[in-house]
Amino acid sequence: MLKTNQWKQRVLEKYEQQQISGKPCYILGIETSCDETSAAVIRDGVEICSNVISSQVEIHKRFGGVVPEVASRQHVEGITVILQEALDKAEITLDDVSAIAVTYGPGLVGALLVGVSAAKSIAYAKGIPLIGVHHIAGHIYANRLVKEMEFPLISLVVSGGHTELVYMKEHGSYEILGQTRDDAAGEAYDKVARSLSLPYPGGPHIDRLAHEGKASIPFPRSWLEPGSYDFSFSGLKSAVLNTLHNAAQRGEELSPADVAASFQASVIEVLVEKTFRAVEQYGVKQVLLAGGVAANRGLRTELTNRSEKEGIDLVIPPLSLCTDNAAMIAAAGYIQYLRGDFAELDLNAIPGLPLS
Repeated sequence: MLKTNQWKQRVLEKYEQQQISGKPCYILGIETSCDETSAAVIRDGVEICSNVISSQVEIHKRFGGVVPEVASRQHVEGITVILQEALDKAEITLDDVSAIAVTYGPGLVGALLVGVSAAKSIAYAKGIPLIGVHHIAGHIYANRLVKEMEFPLISLVVSGGHTELVYMKEHGSYEILGQTRDDAAGEAYDKVARSLSLPYPGGPHIDRLAHEGKASIPFPRSWLEPGSYDFSFSGLKSAVLNTLHNAAQRGEELSPADVAASFQASVIEVLVEKTFRAVEQYGVKQVLLAGGVAANRGLRTELTNRSEKEGIDLVIPPLSLCTDNAAMIAAAGYIQYLRGDFAELDLNAIPGLPLS
């Protein structure tokens, strides 16, 4: 078997050969941070050759949320099949792959370890670069699969576990301007959906209901202290739950559609307003929307309207690239590949990995 230093030498040799060969650069991406097992092949950083996603939503739905141990077992069972399917759809083999990029954090540690272990095994066996990618960086770079980035830019990241405003002055540079202090927006959506007896995952159901109702309930907007770009949605969540509880105590029946519309209006107003405050302060050229909640129609509409009014270029990924997927990981990995930013074989899963 190859020793580690021999592997490193092979990696450098293949990297140098790729740089001078002029051949297409194929990055194989792996994403297993939560409840999607995904593998993808990206050509030259921007062309999606394949993007295979196996979702576990139906499995976890009965529990009302993701069960980490179950998610890990599902990743173990599916990872090799998903990898082969991604290669087959891209019409390449592992011998054609220039590097392998994998999510190593943040996420569920057991789930992350499945992807990291698979990536390290392939990288070692084929003598190719191993690239550790931050999950949120992946969500941001999903936008580069749609349109080239223009720096400086602001990315609004909104997902089940994250709500962040990220300033980027160049590729691979991340400055977090603000982040959630408690519940992430997606988490608040799921909790409010549960209180309205809506199925898991709740975000899409809240979004659908919101378009059927009126934002007639004056739920609070959490702006925090002046000048802050941080977010807080726990107070809003509590206000919704209290409103529903008080109405039930009085024997009143509130329209679920109106509750959903009022809740969503509060969330979106804060997200959009803080984003464009940052746009003005930092003089950016472009705004990117990223994360699972980027699929929310209400948020997409309001950001589009505001960006047109302000004359700012807005990039929103298609729905297929909003949720967790390996194409975004490979896209982010390509930037690291160009810089020679490779991981060692002792790469480990880091569930609380910071972005900056």
